[in-house]
Amino acid sequence: MVRMRTLRFLTLLLAATVLAGAAGSPAYFAYVGTYTGPASKGIYVYRFAPSTGELTTIGLAAEANNPSFLATDPNGAYLYAVGEAGGGVVSAFRIDRKTGKLTPLNRVSSRGSSPCALSVDRTGKFVFAANYGSGSVALFPIKADGSLAEASVFDQHRGSSVNPQRQAGPHAHSAIFSPDNRFAFSADLGTDLVYVYRFDAAHGTLSPSGTGAVPPGSGPRHLAFHPNGRFVYAINELASTVTAFAWTVGTLQAIATVPALPADYQGLKSGAEIQVNPSGRFLYASNRGEANDIAIFRIDGATGKLTAAGHVPSGGRTPRNFSIDPTGQYLFAANQDSNNVTVFRIDPLSGGLTPAGKTIPISAPVCVQFVAAE
Repeated sequence: MVRMRTLRFLTLLLAATVLAGAAGSPAYFAYVGTYTGPASKGIYVYRFAPSTGELTTIGLAAEANNPSFLATDPNGAYLYAVGEAGGGVVSAFRIDRKTGKLTPLNRVSSRGSSPCALSVDRTGKFVFAANYGSGSVALFPIKADGSLAEASVFDQHRGSSVNPQRQAGPHAHSAIFSPDNRFAFSADLGTDLVYVYRFDAAHGTLSPSGTGAVPPGSGPRHLAFHPNGRFVYAINELASTVTAFAWTVGTLQAIATVPALPADYQGLKSGAEIQVNPSGRFLYASNRGEANDIAIFRIDGATGKLTAAGHVPSGGRTPRNFSIDPTGQYLFAANQDSNNVTVFRIDPLSGGLTPAGKTIPISAPVCVQFVAAE
């Protein structure tokens, strides 16, 4: 009898400990940028608890016109969004870390057409944005209140490549900073080049520092750094391939380009997003077209080389973007043309993706961005 009571007490104690741990575990706001229309008005927000997988709908965080791509500052105080409509804008919002709601601060010209990507530097003082339509990039100082000043640096890409329909001119498609915050990068789909800039956060300057090339006709779209800072990976939209680069200070050297689609695939090729798991062990790349899947790769941390590890259906059509939550346990895939975001659980040992049983119905989702909630 004593043993049974002791076992029952230990069981209750363990359950209480687990519940207490879950209650004290961090929660995040998942912001979803959309293409707006009759069923979407801007940026939507959801509360997510990685410890339990619980996902709660909050609703419209802020109205905006085609806020297709989002980025936040390092402190999670402000959110920035491109606006693809009209001449192109970049908008600033203050984040309420308790409710998830966004307060509009201001918006400025993106200095080009069809802005499609942006990021915030590690100091939280600058936004770097890419204009797809006009093939240019711009740097925007962030004011003390989180709002944006007009662009202080502008660079127009030039050139073309072998695909006459998609590569007759430059099309800047990404804008990221290196982990050490000393460089900025922009993949240009139209020129088959990754542009490298030396970035000075103290003075707010960008200086051209060379390029890295992908195979002609590949169309580099988005970039992802390995956590160790030694490797950069590009998803190539037109070829649905991934190019791995070795990164040394100021120099990108191509290691290899591997297919992101199964060997027997015969449909339209349209690579979209690329992310490295926070563990640095796995890389994920999305394919649109008829594939509508997410490719999984194992990463050799010593050499940067990739080994194919399978494909998983994205849970919808046209996985335009996906994001891995800050804990590295979940992947949220934004399926633009099926109007849903599908949540996957990540296997920490194999990198495999399993549907978590959570699907967000939302019109034309494009981008998912996480911010820690209070």
